[in-house]
Amino acid sequence: MFKIGERNPEFFLFSGKGGVGKTSCAAAKALDFSRKGKKTLIVSVDPAHSLSDSFGMKIGGEVKKLAKNLFAIEIDPARAMQEYKERFSSQIEQMDGLAKLGIGETFDLAGMTPGIDEIAAFDKFLHYMQNKEYDIIIFDTAPTGHALRFLSLPDVLDSWLGKMIKIKLRFSGMMSLAKKLLPFGKEDEEKAKNIGADELEKMKERIKMAKEILSDPEKTHYFMVLIPEAMSILESERSLKTLKEYQIPVETVIVNQIIPENSSCSFCMEKRSRQLERIKEIKDKFREFRVLQLNLFKEEVHGFRMLERVGDEIYSKN
Repeated sequence: MFKIGERNPEFFLFSGKGGVGKTSCAAAKALDFSRKGKKTLIVSVDPAHSLSDSFGMKIGGEVKKLAKNLFAIEIDPARAMQEYKERFSSQIEQMDGLAKLGIGETFDLAGMTPGIDEIAAFDKFLHYMQNKEYDIIIFDTAPTGHALRFLSLPDVLDSWLGKMIKIKLRFSGMMSLAKKLLPFGKEDEEKAKNIGADELEKMKERIKMAKEILSDPEKTHYFMVLIPEAMSILESERSLKTLKEYQIPVETVIVNQIIPENSSCSFCMEKRSRQLERIKEIKDKFREFRVLQLNLFKEEVHGFRMLERVGDEIYSKN
């Protein structure tokens, strides 16, 4: 049941190796939705801030209105990591005590400890996933396979390993520190003083909700962007395998940077011929997905006019 003013957003996640045009495809999708009357937010965690380059305007770390129905934010991973660290900086000296309890090793055994930068980025990801202000939320740079391991945490907490962790937390006298170290908790500081093993249950429920959203094809739409080259195809295969493991539905593969036909340029035609062979390979390997194709433009994809052209080519016509 939604409150007045709340929306029921759909999520579009764009993933792909650097240099394949992922941000341009994501930005074009956001612009396309906004011009169709959908209140749209595009979120980027790209440290290069290429989203600003795509739209041709400075965006930054606060939500900014770019046009009617179109909003954007660039999350600086380093800043997010620093903010995350500051949550428990006053108790950082107690880290040794935590290590002596063996909790860190226990999580290592579970394979649940990606770098703190990934934890911070995933924390931000979940924050916007719970936002009810927009019709569409687009993520430029989806969570990595490493960060997606957190989606397995509810299963771990239900296992014997989870029971061991809870027992250690219950008797360690370090509940508050554990609360600050583990992501996804949002209670205020006073409540944090009364933390017990039940906090892990609350965390588990939040992650379960995120997992349900990410695995729901009615709510989440995953786009893999690649170019018709061997390394890009291989990288995409690996990513798709990881996504399948976490039951995240991928519906579309975008093949970008295809050289247009040009009979007056022998080099171009030779390059295009090799690309067409790769495209056949892509259609065969990824036959279960919708495959969209986008030609390489003479101009840089920069600014609203070019993003609209990209949207017309891959979204409006399909």
